[in-house]
Amino acid sequence: MTTSSPVRVPGPTAVKERALGPDLARGFMLLFIALANSHYFLRGTTVLGGYPQDGSALDSVVTWTIATFVDGRAFPMFGLLFGYGVAQIVRRHEALGKWPVRRLLWRRSLVLVVVGFAHAMLLYVGDILAAYGVLLLLGAWAVRWRSRWLVVLAACFFLLTALPSDASLSTSSAAPDASALPPDLSTMFSSRIGVQPFVMLLGPVGFACPFLIGLVIGRLRMLEQPGRYRRLLTATAAIGIGVAVLGAQPVSLMLAGATGVPDASTLELIGPLHDATGVLGGFGYAALITLLADRLAGRRGRIVEAVAATGQRSMTCYLAQSIVWALAFTPFLLDLAGTLTVATTALLAVATWIATALLADRMRRAGNRGPFELLVRRVTYGGLRRRAGV
Repeated sequence: MTTSSPVRVPGPTAVKERALGPDLARGFMLLFIALANSHYFLRGTTVLGGYPQDGSALDSVVTWTIATFVDGRAFPMFGLLFGYGVAQIVRRHEALGKWPVRRLLWRRSLVLVVVGFAHAMLLYVGDILAAYGVLLLLGAWAVRWRSRWLVVLAACFFLLTALPSDASLSTSSAAPDASALPPDLSTMFSSRIGVQPFVMLLGPVGFACPFLIGLVIGRLRMLEQPGRYRRLLTATAAIGIGVAVLGAQPVSLMLAGATGVPDASTLELIGPLHDATGVLGGFGYAALITLLADRLAGRRGRIVEAVAATGQRSMTCYLAQSIVWALAFTPFLLDLAGTLTVATTALLAVATWIATALLADRMRRAGNRGPFELLVRRVTYGGLRRRAGV
């Protein structure tokens, strides 16, 4: 009598097997995303949007800080970690030998597009989930390419973002448009249905470079084995963050009111400079947090566990942030867009991140995954499990 071996079915990494570095990076990243997203709702005369020019000295300091360390730096780190996670999925499932990994990634991209589109229509028009879903839909073709070709393609996308562009900066005295601050439900849906497809389809161009680099370092397991790559991670952190801080100054000082708004030709240069150096800053942040995680791995405290739990439930926590923005800023709800300042909005962003971290930590202690992580898992792996008869 023979007994068949149990069918090994693909699935997400068990919590106990997860490396601290990527989860900690995702958790901290959500703080940066909260700070980056929330200020764009504010009304007033702005450059770039979201930074009223008639605030207090404290508002100017907060504007400089966010523009230097957060804006254009959080989303590249998100893209890097997204690509890294895709590389982890590919590595785990190719080890099983028989599961079609591209089909699995396409299922994952579908749920991101659907959830992201609903998120944009109902809560936050600046949604990035749908854009990452489109990126994964296309990027699934590249998961088996040679690493050197991925690096070359990433460099091409990086150079594309660094090209002078008059779309990078604009001066405006108008409030955020109706897609961000709709006066009623009818306007909310009618305005967002026209904006979201552009965000969803054009977003992948800016996210492609960090996504492709994430695929490469995911193959090397760089964020999971920091001891092996310590010198490279240290250099990436120092150079990436240093270049990002310096490259941000022309825009940051202008937004803070320390310098005047330059002519159009200069704006066309400093906007892409801010964006391009921000990509390197995102890489630097990921490297720095990975090194920090390596030092903390043997002595995790309550705060580290909570931030890591937030990273493990990053999609749920990201969507929870948008509930706060919708309640706080929508004109037919609390309508605080004309009341809050840059500084008080930053406080709201930090408080929101802390609240989501506490929520994630409570779910961790209860042994629960985030509801949207469960949804992605069910859609991604459910069909394969049914086919395997488990």
